[in-house]
Amino acid sequence: MNGSIARSRSVPKPARPPVGKPDYEVIIIGAGFSGIGAAIKLRENGIEDFAILERAGDLGGTWRDNTYPGIAVDITSFTYSYSFEPNPNWSRVFAPGAELFKYAQHCANKYDVKRYMRFNTAVSKTIFDEAADIWRVHLENGEILTARYIISATGGLIHPKLPEISGIESFKGKTIHTARWDHQYDLAGKRAAVVGTGATAVQLIPAIAAKLAHLDVYQRTPIWVLGKADQPVPEWLQAIFQQIPATQRGIRLLTDLLTEIVMVTGVVYFKQAPWLIKGAEAAGLRNLRRQIPDNPEMRAKLTPHYGFGCKRPTFSNDYFRTFTRENVELITTPIERVTRSGIVTSDGKERKVDVLICATGYQTFQRGNLPSYEVIGRDRSDLGGFWAEHRYQAYEGASVPKFPNFFLVLGPYSFSGSSWFAMVEAQTTHALRCIKEARRRKTTRVEVRQEAHDRHFRKILRRQKNTVFFNNNCTGANSYYFDPNGDAPFLRPASSYEMLWKSRHFPMTHYKFTRLGQ
Repeated sequence: MNGSIARSRSVPKPARPPVGKPDYEVIIIGAGFSGIGAAIKLRENGIEDFAILERAGDLGGTWRDNTYPGIAVDITSFTYSYSFEPNPNWSRVFAPGAELFKYAQHCANKYDVKRYMRFNTAVSKTIFDEAADIWRVHLENGEILTARYIISATGGLIHPKLPEISGIESFKGKTIHTARWDHQYDLAGKRAAVVGTGATAVQLIPAIAAKLAHLDVYQRTPIWVLGKADQPVPEWLQAIFQQIPATQRGIRLLTDLLTEIVMVTGVVYFKQAPWLIKGAEAAGLRNLRRQIPDNPEMRAKLTPHYGFGCKRPTFSNDYFRTFTRENVELITTPIERVTRSGIVTSDGKERKVDVLICATGYQTFQRGNLPSYEVIGRDRSDLGGFWAEHRYQAYEGASVPKFPNFFLVLGPYSFSGSSWFAMVEAQTTHALRCIKEARRRKTTRVEVRQEAHDRHFRKILRRQKNTVFFNNNCTGANSYYFDPNGDAPFLRPASSYEMLWKSRHFPMTHYKFTRLGQ
């Protein structure tokens, strides 16, 4: 279950170059908020010898790629930001996506980390050279860079997931995935079909329904939706935030606490406090009745039959109401196939459409997505292969035995479920503590000890049994939280506060520090 990492016979052992100084002390892979945050903390700790490799032509990650109508954060903007860089200029309590992309640009420029970025630079594989204690980073263009340390900041939402529907490639109309929105295509007057009713669809459907002649929404699994306390942030309040930053910090403390209660505590400690989840379920049903008061049959179709928290819930004041429009139809009959001009359901009915919109999310914890490149550690160990064979696991979500000098921002059980930024700050703190300690000791290799790693994984598995995932009828949720092993490695069974504390206080004795020649 959590034994030593298997040796991969298919990976050739790299040639041993002369021992020398690597090209960089640190290479960060990814220039989204994870990579930007890691770079800021490197500079803050006096480390300037690093590069950020980004496969795309600009920074921003998820907020660069996702520009579909209605996109916004699904937790409050006051919480969804770096703790050290509050933004007093959010236009709304739940800011639209364009403002998050602008915030990413602002942070990169303010902290002067954009100059370290290499765009259109995709990583194909990384190989640890045991003779030199360096990582050899192979780029898709054939170039090889070397680094003492790697911080993998690629995130989880990289590869869009297309629906596995027979005949989808035969459709002759327009096909759009929400992660690659085509702004040149005019939806006005079109007949559209949206496949998927997750958090993305909850934002998208109300934003496009009025433009369309007709909208079919194909639902496999309904979603829990709470009311959204969203309001514009008035200019006078923005001015107060700018002049008295403590006021915004106070609001953040409140929104952090509310987010922790709704999105984390009830999910992680379900067995200890089931009333939190049951309260959220009641609030979700009230939101549904408020928006659709006169159609019990429609409400029944939109009511989840799994527990709140089994898949990521979301917030909206108009998603359910959209299904009361005359031009919108909710279809719960399973899709049988896609034709050249429409969709056929299992009852044999075909509905013609001009545009097929796939709101089907991303791959998450699957081989080839995390990591999104090949990682070969010492003894030719293959990280993706190890996880596929032995379950996803990593010490504090950050490091794995046999992969020295390699740190994950999004690793197994690293995300607490509240704010992505809390995870980024915790994981970069973890990596920086190790790198700084190695510098202090004048060592060239830092690797988590097998026994510390295994002990941590056993604790994770024990705690996981207390979560909503294994106690609240999650079988039918079709949740990306679950991996093929039936584990839920996307979410750390701990509070954000515990996660941040651990990143600052895990014992350095859990790592082994060595230098070349030892």
